[in-house]
Order: sequence, then C-alpha cells, then structure tokens
Amino acid sequence: MSGDAEITPLPPVGARGPLEGLRVLDLTGTMSGPFCTLLLAQLGASVDKIEPPAGDVVRHLAPGRTEGMSPIHLALNAGKRSIVLDFSRPSDREILLRSLPDYDVVIHNMRPSAASRLGLTAAAMAEAGSKAVLCELVGFGPGPYEQRPAYDDTIQAEYGLAWVQGNGADPAYVRTAVADKTAGMYAALAICAELASQRAGGSPRSVKIPMFETLVAFTTVEQLGGLTHVPASGPALYSRTASPYRRPFATRDGHVSLMLYTDRHWQRFLGTVGRADLIDDPRFATLAGRTRHIDEVYSLVAGSLRDRTTAEWLEVLNQIDVPHARVHSLSDLMGDPHLVTVALFREHEHPTEGVIRSVRAPFLFDGARPGDLSPAPTLGQHSAGFASADDRRS
Repeated sequence: MSGDAEITPLPPVGARGPLEGLRVLDLTGTMSGPFCTLLLAQLGASVDKIEPPAGDVVRHLAPGRTEGMSPIHLALNAGKRSIVLDFSRPSDREILLRSLPDYDVVIHNMRPSAASRLGLTAAAMAEAGSKAVLCELVGFGPGPYEQRPAYDDTIQAEYGLAWVQGNGADPAYVRTAVADKTAGMYAALAICAELASQRAGGSPRSVKIPMFETLVAFTTVEQLGGLTHVPASGPALYSRTASPYRRPFATRDGHVSLMLYTDRHWQRFLGTVGRADLIDDPRFATLAGRTRHIDEVYSLVAGSLRDRTTAEWLEVLNQIDVPHARVHSLSDLMGDPHLVTVALFREHEHPTEGVIRSVRAPFLFDGARPGDLSPAPTLGQHSAGFASADDRRS
C-alpha cells in the first residue's frame, strides 16, 4: 500500500455471499459479460468461465507481468475458473451441451446467430435438459440491428453518449467502459430478479439485455430534456451537466470540486465569498433559477476560488458544510484515509503474477463484505476433467 496512511485492521469479511451455491456458466468475453459474472462471483456465485484456445481478448489488452495476464483480466475475472473449449471441434461443442444441466445460470454475449449454432437458445437448452436461467447480453434487441456487432465505443456513439459528452458539438468518449459495465450491471440485476421470481413460484424465463436499448434508457433519464414533451418543449440535454463551465474549479495551487445544490449551500457560499448581495437575485434565489443560469453560477464560483489554496478551501467548505472534494488521481486513492480504513484495496500473492492489488466487493451485508475472491485464473487452469460431470459438480 502506497502513501503515508496507516493500515487499520480489516473490517469483517463475510464467509459467504447471498448467491452462494449458485452455479454460473460464463460464455462471455471482453467486458460487459465478464463484468456481470464478476458481480455474481462477488455475491458468492461459483463461476466457470469458458474461453477459446487464445483466451478472452482482455487477457491481452494491456501489458502484464506474464503473457495473457493483463491487469484488466486480473481485475475482471477474479473468483472464476478458466476452462478452454474450442467450439470449432464437434467434441468440444458436445462437452458444452452435456455441461448445461449442471448450471443454474448460463450467460453469453454472442450475436444471436452464433449462439444459435452452439445451441445456446432457451429451446435448445431445454432439449439438452437444462433448467438454467439463460442470460443473453447482446448489442441490440430484436429488430433491424439485431445481428450487428457491438463494442463499448460503438455503443457510446450509437446511443448518444458521445454526443452528450461533447455537448452536441465535438463528440467524445467517456474514458471508462461505461456502456459495457452498465450493461453488465443490468444483466446481473435481471438475473437476480429472475432467480427471485422463480423462487417465488414464477415460470422460468430467459433474460436478454440489449446494450443499445439499455444505455439509451440509462442516459435519457436526465438528458432527454425538452424531448420529454410531445411536441418538444426545448432541446435535449440537462443544462447543468451540459455547461462548459462544469468542471473542477482552479484554486491558487490546484483544483477542488464544489456542488452548490440546495438554497442553503448557495447562501452559505455567497456569504463566505462576500457576495451576499446575490442571495435574493431572482436568477439565483432558487434551484430552478440557478439551473437556468448555470453558466453564470459556475463562472461566479470559478472566479471566487482562485485566490486561496486547495487546503484553505477544503477547510472553509467543510466549516460551512457545503459538498466538496479534492481532485484525486488514481494513485492518490491508494493512500486515501477512508479507503484505507474500509480496506477496499487488497494486496495479495497471485500464483503467477506475484503481489497484486485488487478491489474488494463494495457492497455490505449486515455490515460485512462477502469473502475475498480467488485470484484470476491462468488460461485453461481448470480445463482438466471438465468433461466429467463429477468434476463440474465438485
């Protein structure tokens, strides 16, 4: 652990998660599906990951200490077993079909045509004796785009996020795989909902998560704007997040984030910077007014923060109880006193990669996290004996 913060004793870690005993067959690759099954593993599920002979592409996305063990793979596939199957071989396709009845959940992120060829449809799985929840994480639902491939960048463009990020002028990608990971979270939520429905006596159903439609729903909650009304009452975009002045504010020696959301926040800040004369200004007296004049609000705040240091502002903002934050780098997080106290980061020995740092599950059950995951597997680490039903059930 870097930084000067002292390591405190770990908080309690639950011996098991709420999905303990759930068997998941993970036929996904890249990011969206593996993120879904990572969440299921963190919740206690047993996840068997099927990989092609070359391995999941994320094994090779960034340099690792050894080939095929990239940092992204180490994070995304912890807690899973790796089994290599070559679906160009009839014998391996047969192994897959024979294994299906041993699982409670089967998830893939293949295009529908590819999944159908492998027998990964609700009807074909039932014929193979499987009662598993089938989760299909696809680029697009049934319709004109159904057979198109989809990746995070293309989906960010397709569903409008790149346009939103560029304020309708200069399109830009969000610098995290937001489409993939959001779709993965929706998939995990839908799987858990279907399992709960079946436990309550509901009829079995398959689950399909189309990335395009899912991310449209995710983003338009606050960005639809005037397009909410028919006919449109104004343009799209949420004016506060669309403001070009919405960014961390420069101080004398750095930057600070500041959120003047409520009337009380605004009034306290104005009093602190000697602009109490604006408290009753009709442009700024209400949240609705400040939102309409958000560029002026942000400009005023920016001009007010430049003459003091970040440390001085953090102390002042804490005293007046206004939401604020120091701008951290990812390296800063390693020594952040809160993260150190809650022990979110874990340093441990990986069998092939030496000491690595991983992030524990963030959710708590009765105040405790589920148990730590086993290290991410090497390619095919658990292939031996997979064709044996006894091995799969062990």
